[in-house]
Amino acid sequence: MLLEECRTISDDEVVARVRRGETGLYELLMRRYNQRLFRVIRSVLTNDGEAEDVLQEAWVRAYEHLDQFEGRAGFTTWVTRIAYHEALARTRKSKRWTPLENPTGEIMAEAEHRRTTSETPEMQAMRGQLGRMLQAAVDALPENYRTVFVLREVEQLSTSETAACLELSEEAVKTRLHRSRALLRRELENGVGPAVMEAYAFLGTRCDRIVARVLERIGA
Repeated sequence: MLLEECRTISDDEVVARVRRGETGLYELLMRRYNQRLFRVIRSVLTNDGEAEDVLQEAWVRAYEHLDQFEGRAGFTTWVTRIAYHEALARTRKSKRWTPLENPTGEIMAEAEHRRTTSETPEMQAMRGQLGRMLQAAVDALPENYRTVFVLREVEQLSTSETAACLELSEEAVKTRLHRSRALLRRELENGVGPAVMEAYAFLGTRCDRIVARVLERIGA
């Protein structure tokens, strides 16, 4: 299939063609929605490796039940529900899991390296520290608030779309989002002080570098 066709073909058409036997086209759906489903699952499980494992199970489950997709809701809503319920089922079962191997890990690592080569070590440390603090704060939210927050604020779904994915009323989505924001704000306010102090600490390699440069200049 041509790249342009891959971009323009609708979800419904892909589903119909997969049902007719073009199973290879299922990859289009996975690539379109992997990130959203991963984020939804991780909002329940708060563990990257386990979320990847459940993401695989969700896609397999969706494929096995593709004939049950009736089109009353969009495919993305339908498959998000499957992923969400798979994640909830995993938390109930609490069974052991094995993280999936990530064949694209080296590629992603190289992309990250290229992205950060223009940053100083201190900038990278600050960004990493703040990112970890934010993720920890989101992970600390109650699961029912966390999932709404991820769909609304991270995936940028509307209130009605979020309600459809989670099978909630729009009022419940609004209430949970408001409470998640309040809890997150409080958590960040409590943690940002120490994080900023650590990020701006003039120690280690930064201090060594300045001392060496000054000694070099005054020695010259």
